[in-house]
Amino acid sequence: MKTFADLIRAAESQVEEIFPWDLDEQIKAGTEMLVLDIREPYEFDVMRIESSINVPRGVLESASEWDYEETEPELVNARDKYVVVVCRSGSRSVLAALTLAMLGFRRVVNLKTGLRGWNDYELPLVDQTLQPVTLEEGDAYLANKVLPEQRRPPT
Repeated sequence: MKTFADLIRAAESQVEEIFPWDLDEQIKAGTEMLVLDIREPYEFDVMRIESSINVPRGVLESASEWDYEETEPELVNARDKYVVVVCRSGSRSVLAALTLAMLGFRRVVNLKTGLRGWNDYELPLVDQTLQPVTLEEGDAYLANKVLPEQRRPPT
């Protein structure tokens, strides 16, 4: 049986990845791209990279095609564009990037380390009103919060 970590490792071997500083340089250079945040809407509303759009991973396939309730025209029209996929840590997004590649998106990359790495590198995040999020707010929200009942039981 494969684990979540196994799926991530397999996807990482098939998807190009960039680091936060690479994306920052590309944004500053005016590189044409779509920054696709695949976290849940409640996560996206708390903080995001300013230029990003939100399409949750759970509706990614239908959002990337015409004629569905979830269709996101900006994503559908990005099949031949440079797409940077983002999540909190880079795990969900690498799976989403692989999915987009399987759906025919030609230039998809994953933001390795996700928003955690973006915040650690002290790059700007904004909230849903486009107000800046402080580094401390980013650290607190993006921290790993595994509850005791979510931990593997002792054997």
